[in-house]
Amino acid sequence: MPAVAQTALLLLCSNVFMTFAWYAHLKNMSGKPWYVAAFASWGIALFEYLLQVPANRIGHQSLTLGQLKILQEVITLSVFVPFSIYYMQQPFKRDFLWAGLCLCGAVYFMFRK
Repeated sequence: MPAVAQTALLLLCSNVFMTFAWYAHLKNMSGKPWYVAAFASWGIALFEYLLQVPANRIGHQSLTLGQLKILQEVITLSVFVPFSIYYMQQPFKRDFLWAGLCLCGAVYFMFRK
């Protein structure tokens, strides 16, 4: 599998853990003290880092640092939007589309020759 594909796949999986670590406690632990949510989030985030660190190391072999960051941001939005709609029960907003279009512009500028 090409390095960029490995990177994207690992970052996708990493972002699923990251999104749950950062936001799921707002739904599942809203009645608990913040430090309980923080410790639970840290436990989830460990799995994020176990995927994210190798992803960045693999990706940095063929991508620049800027390209790696923009790839991460595109994947983050791609994971966050379905998470917010389906898991957090937030309404779909056109702002998600506008943010995605802005990221397309960022991708263009970071990956152009």
